[in-house]
Amino acid sequence: MDIKSLLHRIATEDQGHYAERVFKRLPRNLDNQDEVQLETLLHLADCLLSRIDEMDELDTIEELIESQPGKWPLAARMIVKLARSKAVLDHRSGRIHFSVVVPLYGEHERLLRPFEHPAGEDFIRQKLRQIEWACGEGSRHTFDILLVDDGCPNGSGRIAEKILNRDHSQAAARVLFLEEAIERNHPAVEGVRSVRDSQKGGAVHLGLWEASSNSNYSYREHIVAFTDADLSTHLGQLGLLVEALDKPGTRVAAGSRRARNSVVVKQSNRSARGRLFIYLWKKLLPELAYIDDTQCGFKAMRAEHVAPLIASPSNRGFAFDIELLLMAELMKRRSVTEVPIAWIDSELASNTQSTSTHLSMLRSIVSLSRSLENRRASCEAFSEAIDGLSEESWDQAVEQFGPTLDHIDTALDRDSQLVAPRQLLALQAG
Repeated sequence: MDIKSLLHRIATEDQGHYAERVFKRLPRNLDNQDEVQLETLLHLADCLLSRIDEMDELDTIEELIESQPGKWPLAARMIVKLARSKAVLDHRSGRIHFSVVVPLYGEHERLLRPFEHPAGEDFIRQKLRQIEWACGEGSRHTFDILLVDDGCPNGSGRIAEKILNRDHSQAAARVLFLEEAIERNHPAVEGVRSVRDSQKGGAVHLGLWEASSNSNYSYREHIVAFTDADLSTHLGQLGLLVEALDKPGTRVAAGSRRARNSVVVKQSNRSARGRLFIYLWKKLLPELAYIDDTQCGFKAMRAEHVAPLIASPSNRGFAFDIELLLMAELMKRRSVTEVPIAWIDSELASNTQSTSTHLSMLRSIVSLSRSLENRRASCEAFSEAIDGLSEESWDQAVEQFGPTLDHIDTALDRDSQLVAPRQLLALQAG
């Protein structure tokens, strides 16, 4: 069926107005703090699903929209992603239990409702609503959410507990505290002496361990995922990760903001730093060079694969994602599948805006690179150059090389050196 006849059928089934309302009259921008708008997305995704017969029709609509992204409202692109995700879950023959891990650090503002704080997203309510929608009516698929306090000095975990007790007492959600796990010598945080030794990674490892080791869902397929606390990634897209995990050989489904059909809205100019970071880590870990977005906070794996992927991690910081992906790759080549998702930047109260975060992650990746056997000489050359970077010379590197890298596809770079180690060393000398 061609796209014109498909859209015509959708339109005529709803008094001639449905297609135009969905694809033309929706707002150009989306607001993560607007509860009515978020609810409308779910309603319209359900409406779209009710008007198609085959997944191929969703594929056709998505191809049309993604071939002309500037023509279609962002909301229309999001609706198609959500509809596709739910269609995947609706058509599965077996039942799934999802365990979703959410790390908490400095989230005391985003936990609040928008009228309580300018950065408030009421994200516990929204995440529960999103995953309930994805699981469908009648609890065909089930879920639980693990919120993990990573030693937040502002008491994010205690605030989350109060919100759960007050507003969601029957919800399948609980709060874990990294500090308590360290005191109990929990196996997931072996070697961690205090919460100061963890930056997100420790909280995610604890949540993944708890989710996978305390599984009572043997009669269902158990999928363990983790996501950021903010609402940048809509949990209604979990079906897209499941679709990727169904591909032979896949151990980790990794949401991507850089794939061809990704839908991304950024509110700031952080791309120059991000592109240089991607370029350099690929020089350090060419084994993972086929992946473009390691840092997207939306990944999933089957519960039985969790333990080997997080066994004895060396990194508890923001580079923990890369170590997890590297472990998957070392166990089985090309076992990470990237998934194009819709992602809306939620920069208010972000914990990763510091210019030094990327440099810190690169230093952690240098350690990972040096731990590998049969390492290329070029990897050590880049490692030595990164070792010598100060925050000042890193900022200079971003300013000098970032704009150029921002306009190229790093997947096409391969072995060429658009930025050489000697150029990084020159910044240090200067």
